[in-house]
Amino acid sequence: MGFPPETAARLLSEGRDHRCPGGEETCVKVVAIAELPSRFGEFQVVAFWNEQSEQDHAAFVHGDVFDRERVLVRLHSECLTGDAIGSLRCDCRDQLLASLERIAQSDAGIVLYLRQEGRGIGFANKIRAYQLQDQGLDTVEANEALGFRADEREYGIAAHMLGSMHVRSIEIMTNNPAKIDDLQRHGVQIEGRIPLVIPPQPVDAAYLETKRRKLGHLLDMEQLDGSSDPSPGASR
Repeated sequence: MGFPPETAARLLSEGRDHRCPGGEETCVKVVAIAELPSRFGEFQVVAFWNEQSEQDHAAFVHGDVFDRERVLVRLHSECLTGDAIGSLRCDCRDQLLASLERIAQSDAGIVLYLRQEGRGIGFANKIRAYQLQDQGLDTVEANEALGFRADEREYGIAAHMLGSMHVRSIEIMTNNPAKIDDLQRHGVQIEGRIPLVIPPQPVDAAYLETKRRKLGHLLDMEQLDGSSDPSPGASR
């Protein structure tokens, strides 16, 4: 359940011929599309390739989103420790699963999965940041101690992916206003925001508070009550 065969063939053809002017770093192209039945429902997976960074990115598509408006979208950055291993230092896995469940129940939607581990600093540096967090720094302080900004991600690639699939406008599932601002800066028309708040665990309550206080995430303080555990995590 996704793009009809003729639409998938068109996207692949456009991908083969696609070249961004000036070799833009955010330039990606569709290189493969396949059916992907999942425990959440029927999806298609669309593989994108960035020739500049030599990285691939993925879109998990439910329903036919081609030339659609108000497509439900979750923009999710890779988190190996959370998504694959189920780490409790962050709410990444829970947000990903909740997004897939909701999109599978919708008429049409997309999870954009970007290879921006550790808020864009990479896996090894993310673990270095965890070491600093174990010593008492919060997630923002740890990134900055390593010489990075609090969040190194940018979403031009996501905007390019949506354009490649001919999505006309979206409703975004996020608590992070920076995602909205950056997508709009890259020309994405956003029709609305849907909160995606996961109840805190004792281990990640302080990390959620750091996201709210230092990164401006739109979290209801009442949802963060009930835990004073200082253990930090890695923000989304």
